[in-house]
Amino acid sequence: MVTSTSTLDPRRWWALGALVASMLTLGFDMTILNVALPTMAGELGATTGQQQWMADAYVVVFAALMLPAGLLGDRFGRRRMLIAGLGVFLVGSLVGALAGDVNWVIAARAFMGIGGALITPLALSVLPSLFGPDERTKAVGIISAASALGLPLGPIIGGWLLNHFWWGSVFLVNVPMAAIGIAACVFLLPETSDPASPRVDALSTALTATGLGALIYAIIEAPDRGWGDPLVLVMSAAAVVLIAALVLRERRAERPMLDMTLLAHRGFLFNTLAATLVMFVLSGLLFVLPQYLQAVLGHDAFGTGLRLLPMMGGLMVAARGAGPVVARFGPRATVSAGLVVLAFAALLGSRTTVGSGYGFTALWLSITGFGFGFSVVPAMDGALGTLPRDRAGSGSGLLMTLRQVGAAIGIALLGSLLSGIFRDRLDVTGLPAQAADTAGDSVVAAHIVAEKAHSAHLAASANSAYVHGMSVVLLVCGVAALVSALLAAALLPRGTAERQADSTEPGLVATAEDA
Repeated sequence: MVTSTSTLDPRRWWALGALVASMLTLGFDMTILNVALPTMAGELGATTGQQQWMADAYVVVFAALMLPAGLLGDRFGRRRMLIAGLGVFLVGSLVGALAGDVNWVIAARAFMGIGGALITPLALSVLPSLFGPDERTKAVGIISAASALGLPLGPIIGGWLLNHFWWGSVFLVNVPMAAIGIAACVFLLPETSDPASPRVDALSTALTATGLGALIYAIIEAPDRGWGDPLVLVMSAAAVVLIAALVLRERRAERPMLDMTLLAHRGFLFNTLAATLVMFVLSGLLFVLPQYLQAVLGHDAFGTGLRLLPMMGGLMVAARGAGPVVARFGPRATVSAGLVVLAFAALLGSRTTVGSGYGFTALWLSITGFGFGFSVVPAMDGALGTLPRDRAGSGSGLLMTLRQVGAAIGIALLGSLLSGIFRDRLDVTGLPAQAADTAGDSVVAAHIVAEKAHSAHLAASANSAYVHGMSVVLLVCGVAALVSALLAAALLPRGTAERQADSTEPGLVATAEDA
């Protein structure tokens, strides 16, 4: 790798500011859409399935392209590809802001996923060229804090924008941030590359994207079409075949892009599984909660963003406190306890009723945040701590990819479960067929139909059906977390694994800020 002498150049801190802006944008873009979905569902007429695709289109593309994006930066220049990623993200944001149709929004989100996949690994991989070992830890801490700060900022910024502007403003806010990032990268970042890195395997990349896309499509479409529908069965079978072909190809490759042999490390395998399951629960929860807060409890978008803070606050506090707890009790005990807390919070949340009010929700949200923080951060740290130094980069890439897959499946599976329950329990007696079908699309659509029909009964039925569906989703989350806790307690390695990789290795740190 070409290393710049800019470690003595005061401009390096300005360059870090550009990277911070990039990661901050990605951080709040991951949560800003969740608050906007109910508003967009009302104004664009999006069904629950289409809302799932608006969230998942970004995550699927992001997960599929993250590994090849990092390799492209290694081979063709990290600054060049980082600028390209920011440019793609900017264009995608503009298309999303100006879209007047749900399908265009989904396409824009998928296009933004390409940009996100380029930005995330490359923003961290340029740090060694900017900072010496004595400053790199501080720089990593700053960029990690920026990404973590984006998570709670997303709902608040999104809520404020939706209260003052149209829904497209949640996309448009990315444009100036990305433009500043591009300008700063052009003038401040040195170019670095590693021509010896593995070549990008186009076929493996295509297998990843199509296999994951087919799986998500089948899960999202199943509630409406039925699990026995020919199209759902064909897409499910195609997903199995494509993902199996990917695994076989990568196992046989001399220099694999997706190094499956890393899963032979017991500590890496089970810590990665725990972190992936936590992301499954978190993503599903962030999908169902905003609609409950807005449509059922009647809060506006900004108020919804503020009311998600207890979970974000609990997550950030626990993430900061996880280190000392791991040092005292070990990673296995910490991860297991965090998952038990998460299970308790989800099971408590499943007791929510239409009349519970926000106070009860804030209670279990706070506990949820603590559970997330004390499980996902030590799990990621433990996964990479078991790997030798020369596998840290590929290990972090595999971990981040699997976590994004867990997030995508969480949105698809839990969203589909909610959609099916809501449609089945919604009382549309007396409504015309078309109005009844529209009301079953989502709780937002049901409230719009109820308002037009002046039907208080339909609105009450929609609230009841949605809360019941959310309770079942939380129950599933609680059971999944509890099973994960038992597996972690039984299968994670004992004691604290000695870290064999340098903690400032960019590949390793890439997971820390993504919690």
